[in-house]
This record gives sequence, structure tokens and C-alpha cells, in this order.
Amino acid sequence: MASTLEKFIHSLDPRTLPRVLQIQSGIYFEGSIYEMFGNECCLSTGEVIKVIGFKINKLIASVCENNEDSQFSAKVELPLSFPGLYKIVADKTPYVSVEEITRKVAIGPTRFGHPCFYSPEDIKLANLTIKQGKFYECEDDQIYTLKEIAEWKIPKCRSRIVKLSNTLHMWNSSNPLPENFGGYLVLMPVYEVQAVMKFRKDIVHILSDLDVEVKDITDCYDASSFLQPLSLEDVFERTSKEFPMIAEIMDGLLGSQKPYNLLHTGKEIVIYKKYQATRIIASEIRSDSSKRHFLIPMTYKGKFKRRPREFPTAYDLEIARSEREQLHVVATKAFDSPHTELFSVSVGDQFLVRQCQTSEVLYEGRKKVIDVLACEQILSNAYKKVLLPMYMEGGFVEVIHDKKQYQLSEICEEFRLPFNVKVSVRDLSMKEDVLAAVPGLQLEEEITDSYLLISSASSPIESWEIPVYRLNMLVHLLSKDVQTVVPPMTRTTVEEISEEQYYMVRRYENQTVLPPPRPPKKPATLVQQPVFAVSEQDVSDVLQAPKNFCVDTKKKLCSNQDADVLVNCQNDLVHHDNEKDVTGKATLVENRVIKG
Repeated sequence: MASTLEKFIHSLDPRTLPRVLQIQSGIYFEGSIYEMFGNECCLSTGEVIKVIGFKINKLIASVCENNEDSQFSAKVELPLSFPGLYKIVADKTPYVSVEEITRKVAIGPTRFGHPCFYSPEDIKLANLTIKQGKFYECEDDQIYTLKEIAEWKIPKCRSRIVKLSNTLHMWNSSNPLPENFGGYLVLMPVYEVQAVMKFRKDIVHILSDLDVEVKDITDCYDASSFLQPLSLEDVFERTSKEFPMIAEIMDGLLGSQKPYNLLHTGKEIVIYKKYQATRIIASEIRSDSSKRHFLIPMTYKGKFKRRPREFPTAYDLEIARSEREQLHVVATKAFDSPHTELFSVSVGDQFLVRQCQTSEVLYEGRKKVIDVLACEQILSNAYKKVLLPMYMEGGFVEVIHDKKQYQLSEICEEFRLPFNVKVSVRDLSMKEDVLAAVPGLQLEEEITDSYLLISSASSPIESWEIPVYRLNMLVHLLSKDVQTVVPPMTRTTVEEISEEQYYMVRRYENQTVLPPPRPPKKPATLVQQPVFAVSEQDVSDVLQAPKNFCVDTKKKLCSNQDADVLVNCQNDLVHHDNEKDVTGKATLVENRVIKG
């Protein structure tokens, strides 16, 4: 039975792929020989195609500036890369059975694929069978990117209402949404169909709203007569004994730099092996949101110098403390202790962090044991032992006395992440070291990711690691013998990732990692004391302290400022020589407080 391509794709279960379709009513775009905007627009009546996949290409959004029950007016087209974070409005239309839920809702191994429903009626279990009843979608308090919503949160044959929660970029004239928009959007997907055609080696892309009619002839057609395209994930799932292999790229990438210039459509590559490799997530230290993000391999040969870290609470000092060296900090915010047994901090006070312990304090007329951080306050010619409450909300900046240059592996072995650094010697094995131009980096987290080792089949003089889950390309395997089984020298590459990719890497990586313990809560009866922020000049004066730590701690206080004022400081001024690093650039770095 024939149906429109749009109706067929909207009802298609991806678990039944691939499907062989015959075009019942074709379409020809006058003035276009073959494609329009990279998508197929000429399909002949009677032509046979094999659908190997489909994904949401873009979203048609109906705009409403009030609430989800109001009248929706203008329609706009939004790409999946459209910035912003969105909250999902629970679907008010119920599902009539568990079968309908499994058929229409994306269910996967991650928490994105764990939908939650409730039934207003009692569900009685008899012989492990749930009786039919109505199921309503539960409220979702998470926020998502448009791409995440498109991949996981739009049920088949349904629309999705979302509310803009937070914009990632400033509004400009090219933004299709109204200025200062904070209303609701009804999202309808337009799919991009990936298909293989007879006598062609590339993948064709067809938008689901193309005006053609199709008929499913899978059951009476030999699907093996088409080429078999494989994603990088499909290649990675092959057994290790099947490597090395030669593949031709059917749907490649555009890029001028290696290794991406090896991955264009029609190029033949050698895939030597698959493996897991360690990467360090690093972000540019900036005070605004437009930070660059990188994945640094452990084979990176550049060297780093330390940069001061900032700590918003005493609890963060305990986390950063190590046995290797004393943690020396200067206070950037004042704290008035409610207990006489504990120390009140003034702006400019300097401390050496010792250890976590417990202490008795008088609390509502009774003695109570609380967690405290034992420190030594640095005075002009002496050290004073003090106790800081672990719940203390203040601000501290690290004072660096270490001029050593570190390899990446040394930092991972000797210090806890996150850790602030600056490239002091670039990696000379790379044609262009993108990290050398970044004024400051925060090494955030160590992750493990999946990679394939590849080289050009025509000139295998060097090999490259390509990420399996961040490159969207398709290949088909060739029955050719690999001339060189041993891969040539592997080139080191620092991968710069987008804001969205960074967000996804951190989110998926942290699913299997237990969160750190929460800081102890501040006693409810304590009255919030005024907080003062230190000026940039005051911090610079303190950071210029000589190594004996004997400095004048009398500082001017900047009152009536917001408690969350960020402190900009010259990171390397602790060294009086105001040295320049080997990249020839001054070592001025702007840091920001990282909330725990």
C-alpha cells in the first residue's frame, strides 16, 4: 500500500531497518540536475532505494509567548544546533498501553532513554501482566539542548512542547525567535532519510517532506544487492581479528586539516585497529561563556606551568589539599564566624591548609561536634593555628611558588583535577599547537573514549586517531588486502570540541562516576553576615608575596559589592621577575571562580 514518504517515515520503527522502498509517484525539480542543498530532490517513478537510517534534520517550531495552552502563532525553522537550553512540557495526551509507549518513545541505555510515566488508576499485577490503562508522561525537571530533545524526547507521530530555559548566546538579528523570547515552542520534526541507490557508491539524503509516494517492498526484494554502508560505530563493533581492513568512504567530512582532509567521500582508508584511549578534558579559562574546549591526548608532548586556582568554600580547599605540597591561599572575601572557637576571616588573610578534623562548638547553648579545616594563618613573623568551618562560604585564591614545567602525565599523577595551567613549551611534533595560543587552561577531567586508528590507503606514511562517536560518516568495506599490517607513526592531535560536544562528553562520562560528597550544610540558625570582595589591585599585592610568606595583611575593603564578584588576578605575579614564557606572551590570565 502506497503512502507519502513523510507518513511512512513518521510511522517507521528504526528497529526494522533496513527497508526497501519503491517510488510510486516521483518528483523532478526543474532547474536542478541532481540535488538541492545537499539533499536528493529527483526520484523517478519505479526507482528502488534501500533506507538504512533516518534522523531529525531540523525542527519546525510554532511560537507562543505566553503559556502552552495559548494560541500558537508564527512558525519558524530551527536547526538542531540552535543555541539554548530547554525544559520539556509533559505531554497531556495519554498513552493507551505499554505497547504504545515502547513503539513511540525512544528507550535507550542512558538516562535520556529512561522515560517516566504514571497512571491515574491503580495498576494491578496479575501473573506479571499490567492491565490496560491510560499512562501519562511525568514532569521532567532536566534541561536539554535541541539536539538532545530531537534524539530522545520527541515521540513518534507526536509533537513536543518545550520552554526556553536559558540562552547560550546573545540575541541577534539572525535569530528567528522574538527578542527576549521566554515563551513556549511546539516542535515538529523534519527527518533526513539516509538511503542507498542502485549503481551508486555514495549515500543519498532525502528530506521526509519531499512530495513523493512510496511502497514498502522489503519482503519481496533482495536487499543484499545494495552496498552495505557502515557507521564508525558499526566498524568499532567488529571483532579485533577482522582488523586491519580497507574501507571506502561513502558519506564523508569536509575539512582542510589532517586527518579530516583524509575523510572526504570516495577516499580509501586503512583502518588498523580499534581501542579505548585516555583524554583530558580542558577548557579555556575565561570570565564569559564563550570558552573553547579541548580533548588532549596523553601523548601530548608540550609542557605546562601552573596557574592559580580559585576556591569558593573551605570545603573546596579540603578537596584540593594534597600530601605532596602545602596549599597556600589568600582570602578574597570576608567571613565572620558565629562561634568563638572558630576563626573569622578578613580579606587578605593568608593560610596554609593543613587537614580536616572535628571540633566542639557551642551551638544553641549546647556543645556540638562539627567538621572544620585546620589551617595556619601566615602573620608578619609567625604562624597562628586556626580552625575554619567547612560550611564557610568565602573565597580563596591559590598562591603559586612552583616554577617547574610539567608534562601532562606528571600533572595527572601528582595533582588532583581540576587544575589550572598554561602551555609554556608547545608540542613541536604538531604543525600547529592550538593550546599554545590559549592564555589559560583548566584541566577538568580524565575520560576514556573510543577511537579507530586510520591512514590513507594510497600513501600510508602516517596514522591518525579518529573518534568513533563524534564523526558522522559512513564507509563500506573493500575486499582488498592491506599492504602494511603495522601502522605507520601515529600523529598527535588535540581535538577541539564544540560547546554541545563538551556538554555531552561531560554528561555521559559522569553517569558512571559517583558524585563527590556534598559540603556540610551551614547551621540554620546562623545569620548571614555581610560579605566583602577584594579589589584586583589588593589581590595582586598579596600574590607578589616573597617566599617567606611575610606580607602586610592590612587591606582596603570594597564594601557594598555582590558576594559573587569574580576576582581577576595576575596569575604569575607571585614571581617578582614578571617572567615571560617561551611562547613570547605575557603570563596574564583571567580566572573565574568555579562553583562546587
